[in-house]
Amino acid sequence: ERLLFFRHTKFDTDGFMNSLYETLRESGLRRAVELCKNYEAPVVTVVRSGVQNAKLGEKGLTDLMEATAMKEKLKLEKYLNILGTMGNIAPFIGLLGTVVGIMRAFQDLSNAGSGGPSVVAAGIAEALLTTAAGLVVAIPSVVAYNYFQRRIATLMVEMEAAMKMVQVYLLLPRPGESQEERHFRTHGQIRTRRTTDSVMYGNVEQVPQPEFGY
Repeated sequence: ERLLFFRHTKFDTDGFMNSLYETLRESGLRRAVELCKNYEAPVVTVVRSGVQNAKLGEKGLTDLMEATAMKEKLKLEKYLNILGTMGNIAPFIGLLGTVVGIMRAFQDLSNAGSGGPSVVAAGIAEALLTTAAGLVVAIPSVVAYNYFQRRIATLMVEMEAAMKMVQVYLLLPRPGESQEERHFRTHGQIRTRRTTDSVMYGNVEQVPQPEFGY
């Protein structure tokens, strides 16, 4: 099940991020969101959460994408604890079977009184089979577990890199966006200037703030 799942997670992250960059620069946020909806991959899920909530600001955007990445990591790690446990305990179960089998073999030797090694040979051979069986289970389990953990680590690095790239991409000028709108979006404030519509209250000048739509 995990093997099929990780095959599904194979994705050209670099190609997707390049497409996202071009879409944001030429067509804006709405088209970028539509682009993200065309793909299913952990990296795209994290990127989509950022692009869809670009109004949150740098801090909120970072926190949201990090939370989304954590949820994706939980999905990636599903069932891996079972695989890791199998790899760890299978040799010990096999060894326990071997010890019990040898104990029985020597018990048979004691009951026979004589007869030499032939009395215990069959029992010891049977006991060693449990060790072999334990290793047969443990070795593939450990190999698979380490492979999946490596894949998860790689995907997490890709998600982290994508998060940083999205933050940079969202600072790009958007189609049809004025200089004031971009300044407000990137710095969280609007540059004010004296206008004939300003209303003076004492020494404080209240300037009507424009409302921007995104």
